[in-house]
Amino acid sequence: MARPSSGSGSGLFVTALTAAALAVVAFFAFQASAADDRPSAAGEPSAPAASEGDSDGAGGAGGGGEGEGEGAEEPSDPALPEESGTGRRVVYALAQQRVWLVDVAADGSGEEVVSTFEVFPSPVSPEPGEYAVSSRNPQGTGSDGVPMEHAVIFHADAEGVVFGFSAATDGSVPDPESTQRTGAIRQSRADGDTMWEFAEQGTAVVVVA
Repeated sequence: MARPSSGSGSGLFVTALTAAALAVVAFFAFQASAADDRPSAAGEPSAPAASEGDSDGAGGAGGGGEGEGEGAEEPSDPALPEESGTGRRVVYALAQQRVWLVDVAADGSGEEVVSTFEVFPSPVSPEPGEYAVSSRNPQGTGSDGVPMEHAVIFHADAEGVVFGFSAATDGSVPDPESTQRTGAIRQSRADGDTMWEFAEQGTAVVVVA
């Protein structure tokens, strides 16, 4: 029987090596594919997470925008001073430099403050006590020489100083440091309108410390 030639044996050997090499390549390709399919290790996020600073910044901005101003109470007007008379009247508090216009409630349940506002006194102030509106002047010139409107006069002292509420037409207020002895109690023009409508002739004016 004839023996196989050496060329045939070499061919078989090469074929075997090629098959083995292909098997190795296929094995490593499979391993790489399996690694890609495996889930991420514990504690390692699969995608970049938002930084803590970004999260806090967004939350802080949102929270501040929504909550700002919520629950804040509007400042209330100062309460009507105690021991300030009864009935329809103007109450003038010297220390607070403020007046209250007080009337009897329409339903008869008591008194109500119709309005309250700041005033700007001159260097001389009236003594605490109860007075009444003695005269009114829609327009004129104040004792300080300033054009004024809606003057509501309620007292003149022994030295001739006249006390009354009024509004300067130029919006100015008295200088409390002035050496000129005047008793003008100035208001804004809007508040002067309110006083004029409320304080009729004979209306009580109660001055408290």
